[in-house]
Amino acid sequence: MTAPAAPATLNDLIATVPNIVDHLFRNPPKNAMTIHTQMMPGDAVRPEFTTWRDEQWAWRNAIALHDQSFHMNSLTVRGPGAMALLQRLSVNSFRNFAVGRAKQLVACAPSGHLVGDAILYRLAEEEFLVVGNPATTDWVEYHAGEAEGVEAELDPMWSLNRARHRRFYRFQVEGPGAMALLAHLNGGDLPEIGFFASDFITIAGCRVRAMRHSMGGVPGLELSGPWEERDGVLRALVAEGRPRGLRRIGSIAYFTTVIESGWWAVPVPAVYTGQGTEGFRKWCSARHAAMRMSLGGSFHSPRIEDYYLSPYDLDYGHIVRFDHEFIGREALEAARDRPHRRKVTLVWNADDVLAILATMLEAGEPAEKPLPVTLPLAAAARMHVDRVTDAAGRTVGLATYPAYTVNERAMMSLATVEAEHAAPGTELILHWGEDGGGARSAGNIEPHRQVQIRVTVAPCPISRAAQSYRSAIGVRRGALRAV
Repeated sequence: MTAPAAPATLNDLIATVPNIVDHLFRNPPKNAMTIHTQMMPGDAVRPEFTTWRDEQWAWRNAIALHDQSFHMNSLTVRGPGAMALLQRLSVNSFRNFAVGRAKQLVACAPSGHLVGDAILYRLAEEEFLVVGNPATTDWVEYHAGEAEGVEAELDPMWSLNRARHRRFYRFQVEGPGAMALLAHLNGGDLPEIGFFASDFITIAGCRVRAMRHSMGGVPGLELSGPWEERDGVLRALVAEGRPRGLRRIGSIAYFTTVIESGWWAVPVPAVYTGQGTEGFRKWCSARHAAMRMSLGGSFHSPRIEDYYLSPYDLDYGHIVRFDHEFIGREALEAARDRPHRRKVTLVWNADDVLAILATMLEAGEPAEKPLPVTLPLAAAARMHVDRVTDAAGRTVGLATYPAYTVNERAMMSLATVEAEHAAPGTELILHWGEDGGGARSAGNIEPHRQVQIRVTVAPCPISRAAQSYRSAIGVRRGALRAV
């Protein structure tokens, strides 16, 4: 008997499965503990270079070297129609977007819900580079294929890169000692570089593009250049940086930076339903993110729409600009003055965390115990969504990215909660583990019982270093420079 053919497109998949939410729960998990083998080659970016705790400490106290050369898609978009296309795909304004600058590209579906975000670089008058989550680059690539006067060339992440060669390398050097190290390597003072602006410096005789950006919310520069020069630049950074306290950051610590900086890295993309996304679903194949992603966590709804987030839910409302036409504008304009959730950090109660950890040392069947909390990142899937309730059990928000950092000495989640529960110090409850005890994930996680964890609302970003950094570059709420 011939096995049924695998769905060729996302549209085919949705028509085949009883429910797309349940399908995504059953997808093999792409969590942080498997990412380093799937997205970051272990011979280049090991899980740990020292220890993940020492590496987390480094970006707050010394110098951290993140190797971002492997795990993100890069999509080159060029042509006379490139600028107009990218503006139509982004909720934020492109005014003053000069060559050499970068900006956050925030893309929405017509419903006004997020597809994803990425960093957009303007390399030349008619050439742009989109770097980030494949869900976002897939969306841009699809629309580029439908546009006049636009060419798109994908440089896929390492796990999907058959050529084992990329166009650019990309490093992030950050921390209190980062600028002094880079000035030393440059052989003189660094140029004045504004936020999301770039200039060129010299490292090991190579011309390196330096862009002011940060992973952990601390002072630093992103460095990029031709792939062929990667090894030489890396050797120079390590050789000169180690005596100054530089740590290379392994893949385990790397994927915890967002809990300190407050970036919601992997929202559920709003492409599985809705008018205006049908063409994308018919174009999207098994190599694209929407079909490969996994879903997990304590929040479960049979409606995929209940997982969608708007820019307002993640505090992106201040960068939404109605000075241009863009996909999702009508929906966002209509929702502008409605109540919205607020992005916060949830700090887990230490006693509740310790109680879960203690069960790992106790006798009993796994199904009788809570889902273990894996340190430092406890995500059960690439798109991890936990339910957050008030004391009465009413759902008041969603949480993601459960993670620990040695800098905060705390287990935390990012969350978006109703405004009346968003004040720092508010006590809420995070539900940990699936309500079905793991059956929904079809063996991707062990059997367990769901438990409640007391959490306390804290600012987002929680890192005081990140708060100070954002304040210094003028990105406080209500004062964000239009980028």
